Amino acid sequence: MRSFQWLPEPLGIRVNQVGHGPGARRCGLYLCLRRTAGAAAHLSALGLSIYVGVLSRLGTSHFSWHPACMAVAVCFCMTEAILTFSVDSSPFFCCSIKAKVRLHWMMQGLAVIIGSIGLIFIVSSKNISESPHLTSWHSILGIGTAIAVCGQLLCGLCLLFPKLINTYSVTRLRLYHATCGLVAYLMGTATVMLGLCSDWFKAQVNVILWYSCLIIPLIPALVIMNQINNGYLSKKKIVI
Repeated sequence: MRSFQWLPEPLGIRVNQVGHGPGARRCGLYLCLRRTAGAAAHLSALGLSIYVGVLSRLGTSHFSWHPACMAVAVCFCMTEAILTFSVDSSPFFCCSIKAKVRLHWMMQGLAVIIGSIGLIFIVSSKNISESPHLTSWHSILGIGTAIAVCGQLLCGLCLLFPKLINTYSVTRLRLYHATCGLVAYLMGTATVMLGLCSDWFKAQVNVILWYSCLIIPLIPALVIMNQINNGYLSKKKIVI
């Protein structure tokens, strides 16, 4: 029996030996479950984005662009940006860390652009219909998410250009970026789920589909929570 410390890796654990005993089988099953969950996160993020986009009927109104853009920005772009660093489920597992950082920035930048377009269209739609702004928890949390994402962008810029800050702060800033990024992502997920509770969405789906769509965003959220926890937050020792 050997003791290992948790390291800041997406995998989260280290295995001392590869064998054929019960421990190796448990480890193999554990890794298989992690990869299955990762695949489910990718599929659910892509599937929900496409489904909401189809329901939106793009171009039929100003409002039609808002749910489609926000679903793509949060459910797909932000999810894929974070899962880029996952050892278990990243489609770019063969890329270097430098390449993954670039892909992460590209996806997050795309999320900001698409999300901004969705925000512009909902403001325009409310102005045309002369409806009041920020009257629901969905809209209030959405604004909070936008502010949190902007803060994360500034934090990411400091990590891209570490000479802007002293060397001592880089490691701590990386930890803050990961943990606060998780909070921003969960805020975005909660915003999407509140959007799925809107009268617009409920009017287009039956009860079974509604409950299914409400559960789907939780799949990538749980996978990402586990990834960040194993990579940055867990400081416990485990025994294998």
